[in-house]
Amino acid sequence: MSFWRKKRVFALLLLTFILFLFFSSSMIGRMLYPIQYENEIRASAHKYELDPFLIAAIMRVESNFKTGAESKKGAYGLMQLMPDTSDWIIEKGNFANSFRSQLDNPAVSIELGSWYLNWMHKQFNGNTIAVIAGYNAGHGKVSRWLQEQEWDGTFKNSEMIPYGETRHYVQRVIYYYNKYDQLYKESWNKGE
Repeated sequence: MSFWRKKRVFALLLLTFILFLFFSSSMIGRMLYPIQYENEIRASAHKYELDPFLIAAIMRVESNFKTGAESKKGAYGLMQLMPDTSDWIIEKGNFANSFRSQLDNPAVSIELGSWYLNWMHKQFNGNTIAVIAGYNAGHGKVSRWLQEQEWDGTFKNSEMIPYGETRHYVQRVIYYYNKYDQLYKESWNKGE
């Protein structure tokens, strides 16, 4: 191997090593996996006894933190609530009727979505994986799957979820949850 070729190979290895260090750092991780609306997430997580990273992961999958996001099916806002679901949450949770016209407001969307997550958490006896599936497919469908033993409610057996979209949704939410937990847990626990 010639002298210049050895230098190029060495330079390429060095560059690869530097890039590896750069991309594995927490700073780069936070740039790739940002969390927006931290204050609203923390407030709702505290109020509804939820893991803030679960709320953030659902927001990332649902709307990628875009306030005006609207799905083809009609789901709206950061938490992508369907109009019927929003109406049900507002009624069941005794929220102000003014919330109906404020679904694009980050604080309102996060509060309603968090209330719903908390409600499902109670319905599914603390089974977070079932809650995530219910957020996508609806709590009624997930309850039926569990009762009829079509799915056992575990992440390990998420391939048994009858809806492909919901299977993929659960996997994506858990992926982002794990990223956020890994990147932010220490600093969020310190209150940064």
